[in-house]
Amino acid sequence: MIVDERMTAFINSLNPGNSMLLDEIEKEALEMHVPVIRKETQSFLKFLVKAGKPGRILEVGTAVGFSAILMSEYAPEECSVTTIEKYEKRIPLARQNFIRAGREDRITLLEGDAMELLKGLEGPYDFIFMDAAKGQYIYYLPELLRMLSAGGILVSDNVLQDGNVIESRFAVERRNRTIHARMRKYLYMLTHCEELTTSILPIGDGVTVSIKG
Repeated sequence: MIVDERMTAFINSLNPGNSMLLDEIEKEALEMHVPVIRKETQSFLKFLVKAGKPGRILEVGTAVGFSAILMSEYAPEECSVTTIEKYEKRIPLARQNFIRAGREDRITLLEGDAMELLKGLEGPYDFIFMDAAKGQYIYYLPELLRMLSAGGILVSDNVLQDGNVIESRFAVERRNRTIHARMRKYLYMLTHCEELTTSILPIGDGVTVSIKG
């Protein structure tokens, strides 16, 4: 845990919850061992989308579509969401969930490698949510910056790796050292990029919020 477990439990106990459908999708995802953004991250994402009122949202990492639907619910009615997923087994589930939510006309799912798809997309996007393979964040960043609108917000999830990001590389399991090094470099790039103003927050598994301009 990044934040004391009791404090996290208390904060989550105050969460008014989501729509019945989102609760069902979350339960189904967890039963299939598909990761879903944590409760405290869900609350923060709702707040940012509601406050920012984006016209176009881009998500990198769809999974079963939970966060895309959540963002769509809290965005303005005319907002469109584009989400990217590579893992073939999850794509049909995500599409089914968009239909269940009645959001298939507002959410576009792009199938394939995120790096290749990002190169072909045109901005601007007012809000970008990064929740894909952590070791790839650093490579996606230039394309995301290209497409992020002036004043737009970039949110990156799972950046503190359950606190392991602060450890020496020698204290991290050998198989995780590449991701560890790349995430540390990604955080440095976000916080030292002249185009962005970034805050790192110990919410969930760590979240960065960056605004362009």
